[in-house]
Amino acid sequence: MSLLVVGLSHRSAPVSVLERASLAADTQAKLLQDTLAAEPATEAAVLATCNRIELYADVDKFHAGVAELSTLLAQHSGVGLDELTPYLYVHYEDRAVHHLFSVACGLDSMVVGEGQILGQIKDALARGQELHTAGRLLNDLFQQALRVGKRAHSETGIDRAGQSLVSFGLQQLAAGADPGLWAQGKRALVIGAGSMSSLAAATLARTGVAEIVVANRTRSRAERLVEILQQGDDTTVRAHAVEMSAVGDELTRADVVVSCTGATGLVLTADALADALGVTLDAPAEAPAVTAVPAPADVDQHAAWVENGSATSAPEAPRRITLPAQSTGPVKLALLDLAMPRDIDGAAHRIDGVRLVDIESLADASADAPMAADVDQVRTIVADEVAAFGAAQRAAHVAPTVVALRTMAADVVAGEIARLDGRLPDLDEKQRAEITQTVRRVVDKLLHAPTVRVKQLASEPGGAGYADALRELFDLDPQTVAAVSRADLNDPNRGRS
Repeated sequence: MSLLVVGLSHRSAPVSVLERASLAADTQAKLLQDTLAAEPATEAAVLATCNRIELYADVDKFHAGVAELSTLLAQHSGVGLDELTPYLYVHYEDRAVHHLFSVACGLDSMVVGEGQILGQIKDALARGQELHTAGRLLNDLFQQALRVGKRAHSETGIDRAGQSLVSFGLQQLAAGADPGLWAQGKRALVIGAGSMSSLAAATLARTGVAEIVVANRTRSRAERLVEILQQGDDTTVRAHAVEMSAVGDELTRADVVVSCTGATGLVLTADALADALGVTLDAPAEAPAVTAVPAPADVDQHAAWVENGSATSAPEAPRRITLPAQSTGPVKLALLDLAMPRDIDGAAHRIDGVRLVDIESLADASADAPMAADVDQVRTIVADEVAAFGAAQRAAHVAPTVVALRTMAADVVAGEIARLDGRLPDLDEKQRAEITQTVRRVVDKLLHAPTVRVKQLASEPGGAGYADALRELFDLDPQTVAAVSRADLNDPNRGRS
């Protein structure tokens, strides 16, 4: 296993950089295809969410892999490599496994313990399978990550340590009040009908808003979301769908707006919001000072850090620019922007009566959120699962050699039985069957102990060489072993849920 991950997240980069580096669905597909076409990579998967972009690959050369994956991320994100490099982190082999398992458990999320990341990991795996860029290693890795994440949520109270990004955002909009009491009787506008918008609409309905209006570029998807909301047994919320062109009119009647679309530009400008409220947009406040960004580290430095074990990420980067304080007057319109890149103009905070919560402010708020004691239990689960995954991968590495050895032994037995038939043609079927079974039992007993032992030894750290030793001792044809590996890899049932 030579697993490598290169990425950036809310922990390593300011939201402004994450926003610029976000990848559309078609760009993700092109990134995967280009990664697979690159010399160091044989498999690839991309995990892209509103607060992380990570490229996973099975590589045969570490330094070349780091350089290639970093370059590809820069090319497809549109952010220059020199600018992107200081915010990139690199994880390799067991550390890469540990990172993904931690992500799956919600330990690396903006809101610790949130479970939405599991769906995003599942989507990343499905994309890799659909494009045939995820092979044996990444199929096994992402499938196991999903199981580890589910285990963490079922066996611990990690859910108490965090909540969905939507719930956390609504909590911030409520500004200390009980979200249920705050939402009571309010009219909500949800812009978008994707997975995050659907979660937002469902959360708003459970929280107690009186009415939800769903606007989406494709009207049918908005109507489908409305149907789902009205079918819920735990809510009596009124809901209906509108065209995107009706958003301006709906803003004049809304109390809460949640927006999460895949648009590359702003969906709601500050001017449009001011017009909807019938107010004048204040003059821009003086721009806040920006903390100096450290000089870019080069890609080779990333590789050196990982190889020496002294670090797995770039130097701590300035997290974000803090916007001027929002109005302290009564809130007429509460805005929650969950899109990356942003849907709502950041200048909306200057509109009297508007409260804006976006990914950037959520990151600030979550940084100070207390962590539950269950987090330590989840970390133990992750450590155990990483060890188990590594052992299973090392054992799997020797399996094709063991299969090739047993195939060779079976061929030897068949050849000897055929020779015996020629020398003793008068044997009846019962005698021939008994002799054949006896020879097979002898061979099986001779091979049992060494093959079981070599699997045990191979599963331990540093056990990769036992497969080579077995091939040498029994003079196995490397092409035969490779053929067994290919047959296993091409198994149509492998890596599917």
